Amino acid sequence: MRSCCEMGLATVAVYSDVDRAALHVTYADEAYRLGPAPAAESYLRGDRILEIAKKVGADAIHPGYGFLSENASFAEACESAGITFIGPPASAMRALGSKTKARQAADAARMPRVPGSVTGLANVEEALQVAAEIGYPVMLKAAAGGGGKGMRAVTSAADLPSAYATASSEAERSFGSGEVYLEKLIERPRHIEIQVMADQHGNCLYLGERECSVQRRHQKVIEEAPSAVVGEDLRRRMGEAAVRLARTAGYVSAGTVEFLVDAEQNFYFLEMNTRLQVEHPVTEMVTGLDLVQMQLRVAMGEPLDLRQEDIHLRGHAIECRLYAEDPENNFLPSPGRITRLLQPSGPGIREDCGVYEGWNVPLDYDPMLSKLISYGATREVAIRRMLRALDEYVVGGIRTNIAFFQRILLDEDFRAARIDTSYLERLLASAPVSEGAAVPEEVVVLAAALFAAQQREVSVPTAGAAESRWITAGRCEGVRA
Repeated sequence: MRSCCEMGLATVAVYSDVDRAALHVTYADEAYRLGPAPAAESYLRGDRILEIAKKVGADAIHPGYGFLSENASFAEACESAGITFIGPPASAMRALGSKTKARQAADAARMPRVPGSVTGLANVEEALQVAAEIGYPVMLKAAAGGGGKGMRAVTSAADLPSAYATASSEAERSFGSGEVYLEKLIERPRHIEIQVMADQHGNCLYLGERECSVQRRHQKVIEEAPSAVVGEDLRRRMGEAAVRLARTAGYVSAGTVEFLVDAEQNFYFLEMNTRLQVEHPVTEMVTGLDLVQMQLRVAMGEPLDLRQEDIHLRGHAIECRLYAEDPENNFLPSPGRITRLLQPSGPGIREDCGVYEGWNVPLDYDPMLSKLISYGATREVAIRRMLRALDEYVVGGIRTNIAFFQRILLDEDFRAARIDTSYLERLLASAPVSEGAAVPEEVVVLAAALFAAQQREVSVPTAGAAESRWITAGRCEGVRA
């Protein structure tokens, strides 16, 4: 919406009943109710969204990060209704949205991929056969998966039948399809992804990489750009492979090609996310580009106004996903009213926040509160700034994972970039999570009072009040001049 505002475009929000007072609703020029809280009755109602779009005369729909953002049928419905879907064409989504089809596309694009099946497994007997061919350990994955659902690591043939049944059942519940496939388990890899942007005129760029190896249960926790282990040559080879895949699929708009990278810096295609991702701000920080604005211009039919040689990475950025959750209680969601909210700022800090003081965090959706991003000339500076920002952050009334991030950022292995996709599992196993007690109301009030007092001290001069107003006015005039 901020990108639209800068481009002079009006915005319309849609919301479910529990999001009636959400921040995105207050920011938009207009807002319309979709339905009750369950996503199936609101945010997944493509027909209702299109009905509202036609009513308000919308030219285009940005699907955001989740819900219908990778739904090819919805993209087609938008096209049929004469409304631009801000994202890839349905054909590209279908070619890359399913993980098995994406593996077939990777073969067509001559990309290295993790050994395993390229179609869904017909039954457990086929799973046992494929596993015997590529060797254990192996990983079962949902073809329509994401967020770690429908995934199971298997170390022996004896464990495969039960893991197959569990993964397939979970995939059916989560994605409406029980199709699973099998691939070789790359042990202790780094998860590195390449951001691509393609227009409708055949131009496609790679915008550097993001490292997303700090994960819990296959869900990303911290992202950073660039990766500490990716040099110019590896970046170029991975980037060119990602662009080949996008071109092969006829891709348009922003997308992310995900890879696993082993200790010898061999990289293997994992999957492609056919949408803008939550972690895109770290790419924006190191490239200086507004990816949403680029998406909008591409959707308008404009060609990309950059060439590959114009893309330069500067500095280092880190993103922490702040959640309303209780790390001490198995990371259970912690819904409720935010009674106090003191947000960090200052040099090198950006916060993409979706909540405010007084907001009730609902149980119905992902409990992410904000994306906190730090930027610095080096990785060490970005880490220190993030620690400072987390220290300033006060959220009262609910539990959060702020202290959990502080623990990671102070960890010796993280500081030395000795991380892989099992890093967080090892860290959590080394000692229990210590979130501390929930912030009592009186402590939050005291913190707010101290903060306000500090602000007053900054503005109160040593001379009299009348003189201070003259001094302030003089300074303002000086700034204007």
